[in-house]
Amino acid sequence: MTETLLKCTTRHVRLFTARVENNTLVEDSSSLTLDLDPDNEFMWTEEVINKVHQRFRDLVAAQEGLELSEYNLRRIGSDLEGTIRQLLQAGELSYNTNCRVLNYSMGLPRTPELL
Repeated sequence: MTETLLKCTTRHVRLFTARVENNTLVEDSSSLTLDLDPDNEFMWTEEVINKVHQRFRDLVAAQEGLELSEYNLRRIGSDLEGTIRQLLQAGELSYNTNCRVLNYSMGLPRTPELL
């Protein structure tokens, strides 16, 4: 029986039932791989990346024992998108103005209020 690669693709999150070996995805139903912001739309700090990865680990742990399905991956992906939005709104994350396509997909950037 061959494994089937499950995946979830949102604007800023890609999840795969695979592991990375030599920069190649290898299907593995017991592993989940997170590709964060593949289009480099945001400016990431190590601290913010760690927050997103910790949220990812928490969401995966909450799914332990449940069937791994595309639906469950989409739920994790959607939750991670929400986390990214919260970090952006809190000012912990900012848009990369040198991004290939600057479309402010999570809303307009915060600007200082005028006095």
